[in-house]
Amino acid sequence: MNGRDDAGTGGREAGRNAAGLDETELGGPLGERATLVQFSSAFCAPCRATRRVLGEVAAMVPGVAHVEIDAEARLDLVRALGVLKTPTVLVLDAHGREVRRAAGQPRKADVIAALGEAV
Repeated sequence: MNGRDDAGTGGREAGRNAAGLDETELGGPLGERATLVQFSSAFCAPCRATRRVLGEVAAMVPGVAHVEIDAEARLDLVRALGVLKTPTVLVLDAHGREVRRAAGQPRKADVIAALGEAV
């Protein structure tokens, strides 16, 4: 998404990558088809725009959920997933496995294209 993809899975543990993330870890429900996970911080202006874009995409694509995570409140998850900046967006498949990631504010078209890999 947006040409600023992080390579690989960062600091992610191999077992977690295979099993995927669950609703307990995310603090919100997984989508039936895919989940857009946004890591944000309080004073991040691009995070607000990213929230709007991801919310719009989740509303227009059936079975897609948007979950926003406060990076400062969830440092355990930030470290486990190798999130280095906000906003960072993860695209998860229906099983909670990461299929795509990007750092920075995404364009709506890029998010929709990335969802194609997850569904």
